[in-house]
Amino acid sequence: MHVELKPIDSVTPYARNPRINTGAVATVAASIREFGWQQPIVVDGQGVIICGHTRLLAARQLGLTEIPVHVATNLTPAQTKAFRILDNKSHELSSWDLELLPLELHDLRGLDIDLATLGFTTDELNQLLAPPVNEGLYDPDLVPAPPDEATSQPGDLWVLGNHRLLVGDSARPEDVDRLLDGAVIHLANTDPPYNVRVEPRSNNAIAAGNSSFPAPGGGGGGG
Repeated sequence: MHVELKPIDSVTPYARNPRINTGAVATVAASIREFGWQQPIVVDGQGVIICGHTRLLAARQLGLTEIPVHVATNLTPAQTKAFRILDNKSHELSSWDLELLPLELHDLRGLDIDLATLGFTTDELNQLLAPPVNEGLYDPDLVPAPPDEATSQPGDLWVLGNHRLLVGDSARPEDVDRLLDGAVIHLANTDPPYNVRVEPRSNNAIAAGNSSFPAPGGGGGGG
């Protein structure tokens, strides 16, 4: 590809350029100032820009009088129109790898490169350079506070692979059978926690008849 320096006024912007690029001019100007010209402006045989409208505006902002130009003489008029659109559209079809990009930015920050020249806003850089969150590190003894409203409600049926968990409140066997659609029940916990009775165990409570356990010394019949 042949590139030559031409007077900046020898290049003409395309009158119907459909790309709005004013927001990128300052960033491109900073790039040219920092890194020099690494991409020429591409024009047709009449000097009308095919690719590089933003670079031309940036060069004018920098006060340059000469710019590198490549004349694309191998394109037909139809190809020139098509390539002008394709060159702009192709930038929208890619995205960032958000795992690798922060690594590159961290490297550049240690190499005396002004990250502001890369085109990211301050907020974007702060977010990309923020330390990663160590997910999964927590106090194993920490018990989270219960929610204001329980997720499970009486009558809910949870499907756990081949198993079913019915959230009930004194559910009748026929209700269980209906909700489980006739499934064979192998285990039912109906008196939580731990499937044991929770009731008074003191002798006074037992003597008062508040327990199903026999009263001390009871059980003997009369003679």
